[in-house]
Amino acid sequence: MTGSDSRISSVEVLVAEGLEPARAERSQRQVRPLDLYAEHRAPLVRERDGAGPALAKRALYLRIGTKGDLEGLYGPIDEEAARVVVSDLGEFLVDQDALAGEALWDKLQRLDRHGRHGHMKMGISAIDNALWDLRGKAFGVPVWRLLGGPSRTSIPAYASTLGIPHDPGELEKSAKQFADAGFSGQKWFFAHGPGDGWRAMATNIELVERLRVVVGPVHPLMFDAFMAWDVSYARRWASAVEHLAPAWLEEPLAPGSYAGYSELRRGTRVPLAAGEHLYDRSEVLPFLREGLISVLQTDPEWCGGVTELVRLCGLAEVFGVPLIPHGHGLHAALHVVASRSPEVCPMMEYLVTVMPSRYYFDKGAPVPKDGKLALPTAPGFGIQLDPERATKVSPWSPI
Repeated sequence: MTGSDSRISSVEVLVAEGLEPARAERSQRQVRPLDLYAEHRAPLVRERDGAGPALAKRALYLRIGTKGDLEGLYGPIDEEAARVVVSDLGEFLVDQDALAGEALWDKLQRLDRHGRHGHMKMGISAIDNALWDLRGKAFGVPVWRLLGGPSRTSIPAYASTLGIPHDPGELEKSAKQFADAGFSGQKWFFAHGPGDGWRAMATNIELVERLRVVVGPVHPLMFDAFMAWDVSYARRWASAVEHLAPAWLEEPLAPGSYAGYSELRRGTRVPLAAGEHLYDRSEVLPFLREGLISVLQTDPEWCGGVTELVRLCGLAEVFGVPLIPHGHGLHAALHVVASRSPEVCPMMEYLVTVMPSRYYFDKGAPVPKDGKLALPTAPGFGIQLDPERATKVSPWSPI
């Protein structure tokens, strides 16, 4: 690529559209912060009939081009990120050097005084990831190679079970399947919180007990409360299940609740995990400095992209806390994990019910085999749209 003009010439969001076969589905409710209000609480289980025609599906991808015909592609991306890119960031990027990654990240971070976090950081993340794909293609290597990897030949994954029903028999069957499939552990999502009353606490406790019977005493079991609990509720649950050795309790409290995490940390031996809703080093640092969490879970599609996730790996390493990225997306996280020490990034999260549909339009999307994800070998992230599924690809506009 020597001599190629790396100035950015185009920034566009594409919408891929097609038909996804209908499938029967029973989906378990995940407790959410808004569940505190009964009128906003979703049904415990949602059902969908698999009969009928295929369903219309769409997904958004970010494409960045240069005057020297280099191109970066990343997705699927959230619509919130796409709106920020189209409305606020895309025009600024034109004529900037696509290979000047650190400077570009800093410029985007400084561009909007109110936009350091939230949806603005999601937009920055999408751009940063697309530019890493572009750089990988420019040098003809996977992103993990640019980051200094590989650290191993494949990446262990744990099964994340969002949506899988907790029905008697079905939960036990699923847990055994994941353990037998070679996953490094499994994470289950609570359906109940304080808004359901104290009687529902028994269901949250029984969830741990039922799983331990199936997988035995040492198979790692993680549990996610999605910011929907309070200190008293979390402490009571932890006290009841400590003897069953949960690997971690994830996001029991709101992300900014430093005092709450500190109180809970002092009151339980169950390890605490958090990070997917922390948007950069400055938000993560108090959790690490005060020893509030045992696992950091920042998301490269929300925290600032590959660039910030690599920095966060260094920060976590200093405090001796493993970084296991939130599994909302796979591409960026997989390449960062593949480039870090197994001590720093021991494994990946794989959402077993979500990923097949999320990557429906991707050709050759990452899929675990024997509980592990193979390292991609194509330049960049290797993202390609499958024309047999993405039958229409066109520019997207938020209007």
